[in-house]
Amino acid sequence: MDKLVLFNNTTRNKLLNKRSGESKFGQHVQILTRISNIYEQLKNLDVKYVILGLPEDVGVFANHGKIGASKAWEVSLKSLLNIQSNEYTKAKEVLILGYLNFSRELLEVSKLNSARKKDVLKARKLVETIDSYVSQLIYQIVLAGKKPIIIGGGHNNAYGNIKGASLALGKPINVINLDAHSDFRAEEGRHSGNGFRYAASEGFLGNYFIFGLHENYTPNSIFKILDKSKAIKYNTFEALEIRKELKFKQELNRALKHVTETPFGIEIDCDAIENIPSSAITPSGFSVNEARQFLNFFAKQEHATYLHICEAAPTKKTTTLVGKLITYLITDFIKLS
Repeated sequence: MDKLVLFNNTTRNKLLNKRSGESKFGQHVQILTRISNIYEQLKNLDVKYVILGLPEDVGVFANHGKIGASKAWEVSLKSLLNIQSNEYTKAKEVLILGYLNFSRELLEVSKLNSARKKDVLKARKLVETIDSYVSQLIYQIVLAGKKPIIIGGGHNNAYGNIKGASLALGKPINVINLDAHSDFRAEEGRHSGNGFRYAASEGFLGNYFIFGLHENYTPNSIFKILDKSKAIKYNTFEALEIRKELKFKQELNRALKHVTETPFGIEIDCDAIENIPSSAITPSGFSVNEARQFLNFFAKQEHATYLHICEAAPTKKTTTLVGKLITYLITDFIKLS
């Protein structure tokens, strides 16, 4: 795992803001001290959750999206470490593993022009490299019996999460995805818009439910594919929140029946949450509280296997906002799963 950079005491002490009389989350999380035998170390540790950062947006670039998702890990980590450690936050059940260092791939992409087809194809080849590292590490975490919490990156990383978890479990894994988009675009080279398509075609993705699909941004060709597949179900944001044809709680239960009888992953794309800086920010989306209610509902299910929060793209003015949002989602998962 030459890309893995372990979280360590130096980083912890740099980011922690200690206060007299308070006990911070970051003071009680566990860390690894050596890079070798990750699987064996995790297997022997008394933790339930393993937090991993994916600071990259190569897949977003390769999908002609707005970059910035590479910054979400750092702002999330700083926020998470400084919340309170108490009976609700369960810091001692958490190991912060570190992050996969894709700086070389980010540097290569910075030299490319998304208007050139040849450059886009180069970026899509880089996404394949990223896929291999993500899937390999998720495989080890799930095989060790832990629940990965994956922060940052584009939704291209869903493929690595699904593949790694599926290989560890020895069978396809189901997924519930809170998202404005299906990410089921054509297999035209890897990018943030087709991770689920590739995972399905390669046999790693079982049942798939897309919660809150935006009608304005889903091509008719995609709707036809989704409607033909028995393994895929969805609802639209407009049917839920605008026309009120569907009820939120009833749709949670419908999605529950589709994905939760066997191991499943929870994917949350910040594009689906209203006014959150992301690769495709929306002025019309789920509220933060609705996103948290969605996560709370699925996190408490027996077969919840991993959580992935992606596509957030913080700016200098919104680092605190994004960091707090992702921290709320992380701790919601820890409290209930």
